[in-house]
Amino acid sequence: MSALDAAQARQSWSKVTEEAPTRDELLPLIAAAGRVADHSSLRPWRLIELRGNDRMTLGKAIAKAEGYKEPSSKPLRASLLIAVVTSYHKSDKVPRWEQEAVASGVAHTLSLLLDEAGWGVIWRTGGYTRAKAVAKAHGLKKNEELLGWLYVGGKPERKRPGRRKSVDARALLSPMPKK
Repeated sequence: MSALDAAQARQSWSKVTEEAPTRDELLPLIAAAGRVADHSSLRPWRLIELRGNDRMTLGKAIAKAEGYKEPSSKPLRASLLIAVVTSYHKSDKVPRWEQEAVASGVAHTLSLLLDEAGWGVIWRTGGYTRAKAVAKAHGLKKNEELLGWLYVGGKPERKRPGRRKSVDARALLSPMPKK
């Protein structure tokens, strides 16, 4: 499958099976995803693997951030969550927004690679990604921010095709305005 085919076939999987890739299966995909464009090669990102009880720890942190007493069940929707973290570096050449874009690029590329490898993936976010309790649960440093999680699992059989519609590229690509 070409990169174009993989990108055109990609879809989010809001529900996945309990099956998930092993750490050894993830490592080459992460290495490939890390090849995204990265001004000054800062590598301003890292990933955190959450499995088993790690997901309950996250559920408790989300509940604390949202002011609930019971742990959130959201992290239990997949047996593997991959937290996407921007690790900002001081740089005169590379602003914070560009470093966050690199981390986002790694997450998106990893989701494409996981999908192409046969795994169901959805990128989940929420206001609580920036909450202190959630940051503490992930062991984030002062120079880090959580962008969200890739929920990863097996692809269940679908009864209908995904909802993602094709993009009208002509409407989204314009020439530079003439002065």
